Amino acid sequence: MLQDYKEQELLQRRDLRRHPLPTFLQRWEVHRSYFAYVLTACILNFQRALALFVLTCLVLFFLACSLIRKHFGKKLLRYGKPFENSQLWLWLKWGLIAVALVGLILWLILDTAQRPKQLISFAGICMFVIILFACSKYHFAVSWRAVFWGLMLEFALGILVIRTDPGFAAFQWLGEQIQIFLNYTVAGSSFVFGDALIKDVFAFQALPIIVFFSCVMSVLYYLGLMQWVIVKIAWILQITLGTTATETLSVAGNIFVGMTEAPLLIRPYLPDMTSSEIHAVMTGGFATISGTVLGAYITFGIDPASLVSASVMAAPCALALSKLVYPEVEESKFKNKEGVKLPRGDQKNILEAASSGAADSIGLIANIAANLIAFLAVLAFINAVLSWLGEMVNIEGLSFQVICSYVLRPIVFMMGVNWEDCPMVAEMLGTKFFLNEFVAYERLSQYKNKRLSGIEEWVGGEKQWISVRAEIITTFSLCGFANLSSMGITLGGLTSMAPTRKSDFAKLVTRALLTGACVSLVNACVAGILYVPRGAEANCASFLNTTNFTSPSYEIYVCCREFFQR
Repeated sequence: MLQDYKEQELLQRRDLRRHPLPTFLQRWEVHRSYFAYVLTACILNFQRALALFVLTCLVLFFLACSLIRKHFGKKLLRYGKPFENSQLWLWLKWGLIAVALVGLILWLILDTAQRPKQLISFAGICMFVIILFACSKYHFAVSWRAVFWGLMLEFALGILVIRTDPGFAAFQWLGEQIQIFLNYTVAGSSFVFGDALIKDVFAFQALPIIVFFSCVMSVLYYLGLMQWVIVKIAWILQITLGTTATETLSVAGNIFVGMTEAPLLIRPYLPDMTSSEIHAVMTGGFATISGTVLGAYITFGIDPASLVSASVMAAPCALALSKLVYPEVEESKFKNKEGVKLPRGDQKNILEAASSGAADSIGLIANIAANLIAFLAVLAFINAVLSWLGEMVNIEGLSFQVICSYVLRPIVFMMGVNWEDCPMVAEMLGTKFFLNEFVAYERLSQYKNKRLSGIEEWVGGEKQWISVRAEIITTFSLCGFANLSSMGITLGGLTSMAPTRKSDFAKLVTRALLTGACVSLVNACVAGILYVPRGAEANCASFLNTTNFTSPSYEIYVCCREFFQR
């Protein structure tokens, strides 16, 4: 009977190949119905349907690109081959680079004329690039194409997100939608734990979001949507930076998933990858955060738009700085994308995908909770020991945070943070690197809540909060898994996928960790260059004319301070 069923299925497939018209008609009906739906939504209320319209246009754009590559890609490559190594192509390429550099310099001169402090952030980028080049494994093998285009892509994304009004509004809207989406977690967590616990207890407030997000990501992987998005992002990075398919796919995957999940996309190819490619994979993991923990940081009150943009901007920067620190000197087997396929989920249906995604998050939640308990306890013990040692020599209040605030202050200042905010930001940066970013973001949320509540900036000679500019720069600088505890996680994850490369992983992990940390710092410098005041900081008169003064707030404090200074 089973044999008859298989033969019947084969006959049906042959009929479809011979007569594909019914399948085509079914697909055409689905597409026509969808376009009718989009058209109806736009006619009824275009403002309400704007997001749907934009998403549809993006999907159509990528589908058109795929069709052109599929049907005309080889012909276009054949026509372009004579110009590949010609003198005209070289002149065109270097001409574009020169135009981009001149444009960047002119823009910096004109833009920083009003806000000179932005030049400090630009000097910070130059400083980090010079330091990393000095630490490069092979100085004369650096691919400056990858470095240049990686930093330029990062800068272009930054301009779109931070500086332009449409880009800023789009990412603000995206952040708000993510916030609304994550709030649906309350429906499940309140049923299991009760309303009182999810409002007052951190473990029941933030950690259930990871379960929900992991479940959704698993469903998207099962449907193949996440792989499709990752492939498109990787294609853009690959054609601009000239990196190989495997390393680019892994780094693109890091925008959405963690440092141990992204290498699973290229697991079959890990044993044959070069050291430079492995270094790029590790750097991408250290330089970004996963979508699951991003939801937890948003519950702290961290700006969602800044978190999303920081994670996206980190991808090209991670590839650029990775190729600066560990250039390619071997012959890679994965120079073109052909042969590199992304795996689909092993689940049999969408319900199994949702269930397995929720179950897989249990280990991550236990790991986060255990690390928070351990690190906060260790931090309290270290502070007690340092305070005791300091009192022996009449140094009051010595702690880990105080040491970080002095040691890392020059680095923070070069990111573009005001000098009076540097000790607090340096403290959070040290907490992120030596403990983890979870603790650092929790501290940043405390400062933000104090600022929004409208309390005085200085109380008893101690600064209570940092400026909005410093908050944005700090959000970018903390956005990454580059901390000492992540080294063990990365080594364990990659070794389980490719045991034969264990010694290579161990040699590269420290260099990749420091490179990933620098990616976050360069990201913060870009945010420092591009940040412009908005709202009350930009126009106090307009704010005061349109606001009812019912309670103290940061905006009222800023306006009053500005008027008194005048």
